[in-house]
Amino acid sequence: MQRVIDKVKELLANGVADRVLAWKVGEFPYDRIPGVFKDDLDGLCYDSFSACNLSKYLINETKKDGRVLVLMKPCDSYGVNLLIKEHRIDREKIYILAVPCNCKVDIEKIKDSGIKGIIDIAEEGDVLKINTVYGQKELDRRQVLCDKCLSCQGKKHVIYDEIIEDDEQQNIEKTDRMEAVEELEAMSPEERFAFWRSELSKCIRCNACRNVCPACSCNKCIFDNTDTGVAAKSNADSFEENMFHIIRAFHVAGRCTDCGECSRVCPQNIPLHLLNRKFIKEINELYGEFQAGEDAVTTGPLTFFTMEDAEPDVVYKKGRD
Repeated sequence: MQRVIDKVKELLANGVADRVLAWKVGEFPYDRIPGVFKDDLDGLCYDSFSACNLSKYLINETKKDGRVLVLMKPCDSYGVNLLIKEHRIDREKIYILAVPCNCKVDIEKIKDSGIKGIIDIAEEGDVLKINTVYGQKELDRRQVLCDKCLSCQGKKHVIYDEIIEDDEQQNIEKTDRMEAVEELEAMSPEERFAFWRSELSKCIRCNACRNVCPACSCNKCIFDNTDTGVAAKSNADSFEENMFHIIRAFHVAGRCTDCGECSRVCPQNIPLHLLNRKFIKEINELYGEFQAGEDAVTTGPLTFFTMEDAEPDVVYKKGRD
């Protein structure tokens, strides 16, 4: 999107920031990975493959001198608010350029459609023109959108300094983000256990889900602490396979912005976001509707205690010590 790049050049030239956190081309022509640019913006891009959430990368960037200009999609902006609220990033050292998003394309869905040997991909409206070693193929981009985009919070940026308005809005049929959670809830306990054992047994403990998650921002994770006995990079047994992801889901409960990055980056395609959405569903039912990261000040439902809190196993009596 040329107007995004032109605006970045203008802001850097005006001294608004001394560098920019954006997306760049990775190992393959359809890879979009985080990149920091200064004077040379060669490689900076923003297109249908720029799905990566940049908010967590601001933690390290705001520890440096100067001010960083960051490109921010609507769903990513929730992560920025979360990190500001938790004092993980310095708001004064960030200039947020809100960029429009018409949903991102999932390269794995393109491959699953049977298209192999991809050399490069061009976009023409809703048509993806895919050049392969076997010739040129075409796909409707709306058929291969990221799952996280099909159930995202919408096109509203919740924090920004300057916004590029969306003049290319598309009608994308959204899905109910809780539908899969309700399907799991309808299973018997034995069926749910079998489902999660099947999924979590695929985990290779690469830590991609943890490393990309804006809510996983501890300086030292419990799973890297050698004193815990669970610091191995690979799972020692099936108990550790379960424990890693369930404990991580507990740790981000009430703080997960539902950006879907955990599932997007998982090389084993484990639907990790379903664990987080189960917690979101329960919290909404017990404490009222709450969206983590909607602002940078509201206290989360699990970060304070009142006598009216939902505690099904505890009976409170007036005057009890």
